[in-house]
Amino acid sequence: MAVLREVEKFLKRTQMPPTKFGRLAVRDPRLVGDLRNGREPRAAMVARIRAFLDAQEAAREQPR
Repeated sequence: MAVLREVEKFLKRTQMPPTKFGRLAVRDPRLVGDLRNGREPRAAMVARIRAFLDAQEAAREQPR
């Protein structure tokens, strides 16, 4: 599952707890745990997750 790999890389890089990621990205603190256990998200959920990841990356690249 490609989206899980993307999420795992983000969590490792940012040291964000999985429950916080789920809450912020899709309002589901169990998201990452469920993905790790085989949950298959629908296309709309994948789009929300990737939009969150893209927004975080854009914010990271902004000069301070």
